[in-house]
Amino acid sequence: MSNLVLPDAQFLSQQAPNTSKPIKVYKTYLKELAKDLKERFEAKESIRELVALRSARIDALLQNIWASYQWQNDISLIAVGGYGRGELHPYSDIDLLILTTDDAGDYRDNIESLITLLWDINLEIGHSVRTITQCCKTAAEDITVATNLMESRPLAGNDVLHTELMALVGPDQIWPSSEFFRAKWDEQIHRHRKFANSEYNLEPNVKSSPGGLRDIQMIGWVVKRHFGAQSIDELLERQFLSQDELDTLKEGQDYLWRVRFALHLLGGREEDRLLFDHQRTLAESFGFTDGNGKLAVEQFMQQYYRWAMHLGELNDVLMQHFDETILRACEAETVLEINPRFRIRNGHIEAANDKVFSKTPSALMEIFVLMANHEGIDGVRASTIRLIRKSRHLIDDRFRADPKNKRYFLELLRSPNRVALNLRRMKRFRILGKFIPAFAHIVGQMQHDLFHIYSVDAHTLELIKNISRFRYPSMVAQYPMACRIMQRLPKHELLYLAGLFHDIAKGRGGDHSSLGAVDAREFCEYIGLNKRDGNLVAWLVEKHLEMSSVSQRKDIQDPEVIRDFALTMGDIQHLDYLFCLTVADINATNPTLWTSWRASLMRQLYAETRRALRRGLETPIDKQEWIDETQAGAIEKLEDYGFTETEIRTLWADTGEDYFIREQIDDIVWHTRAIAQRTKSSASVVLVKEGGLLDHEGATQIFVHTRARGGLFALLAEALEQLDLSIQDARIYNSGTGFTLDTFYVLGADGESIGDNPSRIAHIIEFMQEHLEHPERFPATIERRTPRQMRLFSIPTRTSMATDLNKGHTVLEVITPDRPGLLARLARIFNQYDIRLQNAKIATLGERVEDVFFITDENQRPIDDPKLCEEIQQAICRELDEKASSITV
Repeated sequence: MSNLVLPDAQFLSQQAPNTSKPIKVYKTYLKELAKDLKERFEAKESIRELVALRSARIDALLQNIWASYQWQNDISLIAVGGYGRGELHPYSDIDLLILTTDDAGDYRDNIESLITLLWDINLEIGHSVRTITQCCKTAAEDITVATNLMESRPLAGNDVLHTELMALVGPDQIWPSSEFFRAKWDEQIHRHRKFANSEYNLEPNVKSSPGGLRDIQMIGWVVKRHFGAQSIDELLERQFLSQDELDTLKEGQDYLWRVRFALHLLGGREEDRLLFDHQRTLAESFGFTDGNGKLAVEQFMQQYYRWAMHLGELNDVLMQHFDETILRACEAETVLEINPRFRIRNGHIEAANDKVFSKTPSALMEIFVLMANHEGIDGVRASTIRLIRKSRHLIDDRFRADPKNKRYFLELLRSPNRVALNLRRMKRFRILGKFIPAFAHIVGQMQHDLFHIYSVDAHTLELIKNISRFRYPSMVAQYPMACRIMQRLPKHELLYLAGLFHDIAKGRGGDHSSLGAVDAREFCEYIGLNKRDGNLVAWLVEKHLEMSSVSQRKDIQDPEVIRDFALTMGDIQHLDYLFCLTVADINATNPTLWTSWRASLMRQLYAETRRALRRGLETPIDKQEWIDETQAGAIEKLEDYGFTETEIRTLWADTGEDYFIREQIDDIVWHTRAIAQRTKSSASVVLVKEGGLLDHEGATQIFVHTRARGGLFALLAEALEQLDLSIQDARIYNSGTGFTLDTFYVLGADGESIGDNPSRIAHIIEFMQEHLEHPERFPATIERRTPRQMRLFSIPTRTSMATDLNKGHTVLEVITPDRPGLLARLARIFNQYDIRLQNAKIATLGERVEDVFFITDENQRPIDDPKLCEEIQQAICRELDEKASSITV
């Protein structure tokens, strides 16, 4: 600190305050301060000392600058807000109040010069100039101003002004403690809502997210307003806080301060968001390394989330306690005895005495069952939450082995109401992780991608919540099939158990589905389920990704795909349970994934599999029978439009059998009529229709009948890209007449349905026809900016190829970061190698795509030359990875 020298009084008397010499000295002072703080931080010095040190050094700077001006005794410089608390991080705003007795007109020039000087030396300030009267009026109207003043302290000038102000804005004048508490609690509720009431945001805000620094400050504000206390430590003396809770608050604050301090240094500015850009760097600087099945960044974020959860839990306890002692202190009490251990006081459950859990440990499970079964219970009283926190060490092997506790847990899962809410409470109070130790390992565990927007534990409880929703009539419109199926499931608790265990083995390395199935089977046996039920739960855990994968990655129009999936299901009951689990899982992973298109694929897979199971797996539907039934149904409908069977068969001549296997009867009728009605035999036909596979599926079907030519798929993919449409499914049928029949299912680029806007549909048809007739008029690709988050998750492209001789095609899988124009680039590679696309399944999962293409060579045969397969894959990786690195960002 020896270089941190401020101008002395003699120097200042010889210089105007805003001349270059003092400015240079002040800038040097701030530069050396920043350097010194960074070195001390990297040397692991106490974060409390560093935060206080910057505040003290800024105090000295401002006092020095203030002294260079001429002031009378009727003005004062006041530190407010975080600076008023004496807490400054490297780039925190320095909030100042210039306080006067009367209008500050006499000081206008000095004040303007002072503020300009502070800006010139690059000091980030927030300032206001007010009289005492103005401060009182503003504080009475604005709780934020009142809070900032409550934490203020004088820096320079007349201290008496500050003393007078504080007397006039105290709780006996404005914002009495009850009103202050209610306003600040409402403020916190609103702030938490912005972050989905979760500590587990992908890019949390260290300051404002639930469990962040604001939650700690909230406690301090209430303490100061209600008790007149100067620090949270005084809560210990008043028995509002235990020593353990105080230690947790201080340790948590230190941790969050270190993270915030590091973020400021890393960003070179005030930055409170744990952006993906910074998470990896901070993980390394905090000493984490990749290993044990987890990336360093995942370990770092798990540590952060756990601290946020602990602090959030403590904030809950104290806010509840303050509510009881401040807001409800004078309310009449209504007490309802439940049993000798618990009662309901004013809507909140409480232990009958402070020995309940020590005398009857099983009450730690019973309380959650009571809350599930009594609609009149709104929550847990603060005193009882404290008892739970104090007693949870009683949950050990002996506790878990107690049949009574096992029965309580099953009773909770079998409850008709509020299962998800009370499992969430069990997790919040760290009872769930004690009772199921494997669950404790996934608390706060995140996956460093954009696909999983929650930590594993938060995702698991969101899944449980979704399962509960399937029981509510209000959810039928949103999840019609899942709600209907849920009504006929015989044992809902088995679905809840499968949900609890489906991801419980994540982070261990290996296949989490298989490992989790072992855990689930052991737990089911442990808590007393019969073998059949335990096997079903374990099977659901092991297969929880199967239905989603098949619906999105395989050709579910293929009877053999349906038969194979039906064999995996075995019976309708397994299919029913898995459908509900899968829908709940997709929505709990990332709600934006549950598009109407994905819903339609799931419904179709379920319906076809159920039909196959009812028909009997020993008598699978014959392929030719399927084709004959489809053609007969289409002919019957076309005859109603005046076609003869001979005319229809002529139009269908040389159309491959795959077309009649994979297309619906109504769509075949629609296509056939349009082809028959075209005015020129060589003209391209473009049709657009909302829906297709099933009603209300959301995707728009685009049908193209045009001359076959090299690079046609690339041409069509580019056209759809330029229309800002995202291909979800593509089916290409070649006929012997030199024409192709191509069906695309598309959504808007945002993943939403494009709707049935007539003008947009007309534009799509006109654009596609023009593109087909005059491709030379259109650019090959459109470059778009790649979102920041996606850019950060760039991964090398991975490919695989496998030949299916029975089906006569090769399956190409491409996993690569999402980016504009991706499908068009792949299509050009197909054209380069004379590859014919038969079908495509497009799946976007957060920052990456997992696309599956069913392809043949130009002679409609599988590509089975290993050398050629390797060359194609290398070309794809080279093209996509080089393009990814050159995208404008």
